[in-house]
Amino acid sequence: MAEETIVLAHPSDISGETRVNTRVLEIIAGLAAQEVEGVARLRGSLSERAQEAFGRRMHGKGVELKQGEAGLEVNVYVYLNYGVSVPKVAHAIQERVTSQVAAMTELQVTLVNVHVQGVVSTKPTLTVDPNNLFGDDDDDDTEGTEA
Repeated sequence: MAEETIVLAHPSDISGETRVNTRVLEIIAGLAAQEVEGVARLRGSLSERAQEAFGRRMHGKGVELKQGEAGLEVNVYVYLNYGVSVPKVAHAIQERVTSQVAAMTELQVTLVNVHVQGVVSTKPTLTVDPNNLFGDDDDDDTEGTEA
């Protein structure tokens, strides 16, 4: 399988070129999306989840890149936290991904599509102590005894 790379344009008198693997760009976009408040996680495939279970961190999951004529097209697949404004978080993801890719590679991002895959609710906190279900105090045992 051939690795796809993108050539970065940089004005210089020195001959040569800089090539960036598309996987690196996916990682940049994925980390940028995860930094947005309201994003619970990115979508991951079954094989990526299995690799994470064995300790390998997969940063580019949930991101797909295409090189268009005008620039990069990015698709981001996210799960959002319950209660957030979907349009606001999606817009923040678009801005963050565009700015981070441009800042790190000077590549033009022409399109960022945000695909909301689901909503993640927070786990409720337990109000009952499982070791003391009825709220009994153990200090009451010493009331009836005299020294």
